Amino acid sequence: MTTKATSHADGKRRCAWVGNASPRMVAYHDEQLGVPVRDDRQLFAKLILDGAQAGLSWSTILAREEGYYRAFHGFDPARIARYGERDVARLLADPGIIRNRAKVRSAIANAQAYLKLQEEEGSFATWLWRFVGGKPVKNRWRRTDQVPAETPLAQTVSKALRERGFSFVGPTIVYAFLQAVGNVNDHLVSCYRHAEVEALAAAPRAKPKRPRAKATRPRATTAPKKRTSP
Repeated sequence: MTTKATSHADGKRRCAWVGNASPRMVAYHDEQLGVPVRDDRQLFAKLILDGAQAGLSWSTILAREEGYYRAFHGFDPARIARYGERDVARLLADPGIIRNRAKVRSAIANAQAYLKLQEEEGSFATWLWRFVGGKPVKNRWRRTDQVPAETPLAQTVSKALRERGFSFVGPTIVYAFLQAVGNVNDHLVSCYRHAEVEALAAAPRAKPKRPRAKATRPRATTAPKKRTSP
């Protein structure tokens, strides 16, 4: 099997692992993988999905993505953090997700850890991106077999997450997470998405708009003076 980027029917060269993947996996490669994510809620959802992947293929989780969003109430961390035993039983009976008790309980505990981290740091995204100095790591792999399963960066982030109370965040899972949310650009250099993702990372980030204050007329504190003829 080739380890270099391969051409597809649409004329685009993609990372070798895409191969003859499903249209859904191709769309994931083309539209999501490596795109910098700086939204707390999206990062939380991806972290839970990657944790569910442990011991499985990403295609297995991707095929159940809608099921996860439905079962976990749109990955609302505040709601998941309040799940009790009835919710655990409901999730373990749901065929739309991976029905693994340890992973289900981990998702609940991770929601609680996420909220605590967010409260202490102000933003999960800011905390996460600090590990790469706010900018994605630009790798230039030419073959799939050069792409590591984990790195010192992944080990550092994994340790920091575990210290914060997260689980199912080993270095391999964390590295897949970092690749997915754009902390690392691991598209092969010959893949058409490598340059596109790099350009996205280099684009200036839009500053959040401040709400415009309502224009109010100042209230007169004294009666206006009458004009007199000269």
